[in-house]
Amino acid sequence: MSLLTLLTLALLALGQAFDLSQSTRCVPIPPQMGVCRDVGYAEMRLPNFLGHSSLEGEVVPRSEDWRPLLDTGCHAQARAFLCALIAPVCLDTFIQPCRSLCVAVRHSCAPVLACQGHAWPEVLDCDRFPAQEDMCLSPISKHYDPFSKGLQKPACQACPAVQELPSLKTVLDALCLNHFAVRAKLQRRRSPSSGGPEFEVEGRVEFVRQGPLLPYDTQSLLQRWLLLNLGCARALVRPGRAQLYLLTGTTLPSGTLALTRLFPWHRKDNHIAHATRKWKHHKC
Repeated sequence: MSLLTLLTLALLALGQAFDLSQSTRCVPIPPQMGVCRDVGYAEMRLPNFLGHSSLEGEVVPRSEDWRPLLDTGCHAQARAFLCALIAPVCLDTFIQPCRSLCVAVRHSCAPVLACQGHAWPEVLDCDRFPAQEDMCLSPISKHYDPFSKGLQKPACQACPAVQELPSLKTVLDALCLNHFAVRAKLQRRRSPSSGGPEFEVEGRVEFVRQGPLLPYDTQSLLQRWLLLNLGCARALVRPGRAQLYLLTGTTLPSGTLALTRLFPWHRKDNHIAHATRKWKHHKC
């Protein structure tokens, strides 16, 4: 059972029990609570809006369960929304997220959460939050959304095929049959909680076949694909390692970009290097 599933079950038991009339105390947001480190205030209330009363035993470890979702940048206010519940600001009155903020975050982030294998938690049912926006955290009308129009989007997809030590013909066929191909090194952090997302595209992305890719956005696009398709990404790179790949992909009818074939690029593999050189003069 995943951490997020465990979190959801725990919150269902605890979250509904929180009473706004109960006694609370103010405590500093601990430095190891990375997801809520830079939210604009230094102290939080305990118990929080999810019923957690222990910093070390509940708040800090449970907050890290949300990192895979937050790292995708699915909504500009997703972190503020979740931290308002996990680490509510310590003021004279309780400040909850507004229902409209919950709806906006859910609209953008629920599909990402679904791609990672999880449903939107019932404890975050937007109907539980106040509809009046004078005493709650409201949404910003305009925000930057990396999944919005204007930028190419990564597809939520079944894992692409991975082939070790392919033949020259196999690589050339993949280059012919797909819309784009790039050479990129994928890196996986051993401890994502130490800061930064679990996966990154290390160094420069090199085009073999550019196709529909935008030069200024391709590295970010590949990283968003990794963070969106976490199950696939975790099968590609071991923790604390980096792996060079030749990645080929296509544009789907929806306008999203999907990866189709991945070839680990090892030093001893001459066929991939030969194919990428030959490709410039190859006729499909």
